[in-house]
Amino acid sequence: MNDTAAARPAGATSVPQPRRPGQFRAPRPQGGAFAAPADGERRLPERHSVRDQVLNALRSALVSGELRPGDVYSAPLLAERYGVSATPVREAMQLLAREGAVEAMPNRGFRIAERSARDLAELAEVRALIEVPVVLGLARTIAPERWESLRPLAAATVAAAARGDRAAYAESDRLFHRAMLELSGNLQLVAVADELHRRSQWPVSGPSRTPSRPAELLADATEHAVLLEALVAGDVVTVEALVREHFSGSAWG
Repeated sequence: MNDTAAARPAGATSVPQPRRPGQFRAPRPQGGAFAAPADGERRLPERHSVRDQVLNALRSALVSGELRPGDVYSAPLLAERYGVSATPVREAMQLLAREGAVEAMPNRGFRIAERSARDLAELAEVRALIEVPVVLGLARTIAPERWESLRPLAAATVAAAARGDRAAYAESDRLFHRAMLELSGNLQLVAVADELHRRSQWPVSGPSRTPSRPAELLADATEHAVLLEALVAGDVVTVEALVREHFSGSAWG
């Protein structure tokens, strides 16, 4: 827990600080769930659409570190920041609680889960057990042109890393890994691996090995491009070396 959080009296709820340039804030959507229906038109509430928008914003805030491990955030105050009602914020936080990213604190809000470097290492180990053999199998069977379809995702990862945008990098990284595994055709495997990937992106308490500077992010992102070249070339030996190193040498991707 950070010094600011530690200085608060017991039972106090952390209040998001006034927004600074670059801080997360969900934009007020134009149209959709916030648009008034046309005269005479009846429309069902699009509550889930709003909840999903808030959920995406909260995920980005978790990854970027705007929501700090150990701190407690109330739904009404987050709702004010996002420009929505408290209901979709609570619903989104409840979904994150089911995943283990936050913990519901009765009458206070939601506490961001605290995790250690060991937690990350264990997640990386489990992911490697799933992804390494699958990618190696695909490397032997998938035609080069199908791997070519992943180039835009690899490029998006590099672009986000070059900007130093941790949230965008995390999302593009997840999408790249998901697209690789989807080539297996095993939807259950994809769902399990995707959840593990999300968990590996949550913040860590105290010092961590998570890349934060653009140069560090860029080095990790470049691994995707190099891996893709090996997959297109059908170089299974290089693919195996790269995917094993990817999980053993990085707590981020």
